Amino acid sequence: MKNKLLIVDDETSVRLLLEEALESLEKEEVEILMAKNGAEALEIIQTEQPKLVFLDIIMPKMTGLEVCNIVKNELAIPDIYIIMLTANGQEIDKQQGSKVGADLYMTKPFRAKTVLEICRDVLGLSVAKD
Repeated sequence: MKNKLLIVDDETSVRLLLEEALESLEKEEVEILMAKNGAEALEIIQTEQPKLVFLDIIMPKMTGLEVCNIVKNELAIPDIYIIMLTANGQEIDKQQGSKVGADLYMTKPFRAKTVLEICRDVLGLSVAKD
């Protein structure tokens, strides 16, 4: 069974940057899914059941915090790892993310290598042999 990860951001450039950083995972049976707003993300999470979600906070239709809260607390979907992605690195933002059940909090801009390492760890993939 393929591992699935979901990238959720209303900015196309951020989605593409993340996809580019993670495209090497596709060789290891990882399917990369995309969503451009919170409502779309929620739908994909329920139908595709990704193991890992990169979730922007500030988006149209539904914020990342709302999506995370629904997934973690209302739907209580097991075995889903949510990483909140935001340009806001304030402590209050991190506290809000923790409160709704986010597993990790990353600020933009992010390093591609760091994102890839986190994905490998969460999805249980071996370290790449360069």
